Order: sequence, then structure tokens, then C-alpha cells
Amino acid sequence: MKFQQTERFANDRHKLSDEEFRRFWQVIRDEFIPAAEWHVSDPGAPWPAGLRVKSVQGAHGVWEMTWSFAGADGRATFEWAQIDGQPAIRWRRVGGHAIFSDP
Repeated sequence: MKFQQTERFANDRHKLSDEEFRRFWQVIRDEFIPAAEWHVSDPGAPWPAGLRVKSVQGAHGVWEMTWSFAGADGRATFEWAQIDGQPAIRWRRVGGHAIFSDP
């Protein structure tokens, strides 16, 4: 699974602690990527409940997922994209609930 990131995602990332960012990428690597690949092969397949993937209200085509329940909730928003003709994920925002003001 290929990824892109928006400039806002890159800016948000720098606001995370090293531990928060490490946890984010651990969840992406171990849970999100396999689930996204499964979703591409079977679009009707449910996302793992622990990731809490759902569409963002009022932001057509934007999805959210939860990567941490410890301390402040860790959230990220993304959208499906194409890279070299293949399905990919474009990361839009990462952080806490504040990212939903402009997902």
C-alpha cells in the first residue's frame, strides 16, 4: 500500500511527541495497512473495530481512524487516492480531536 501526505499532515506530525508518532506508525504498519489492503480486495469487508474507521461527517470522501486511546485520543484523517494507477492512502491530518475542525 502506497501513501501520500498533505502538507497539513506533515505540519501536524511535528506537533506529536516522538512516542505518539511511533505509536501512530506502529498501528499503521501492524493494523491499518493489512486492513486497507483487505478493503481494496473486498470493498465490502469491514474495517477492524479497534481502528474505528468511519467517514467524517460533512467532509465527503474523507475518513477517520483512531490510533490511540491512551491519554488524548490519537486520530488521523485520510482519503483514498491513486498512485501509479494503484489504490493508495493520502494522509490528511494527524493528532487529536482538533483535526476535525478542518479534516
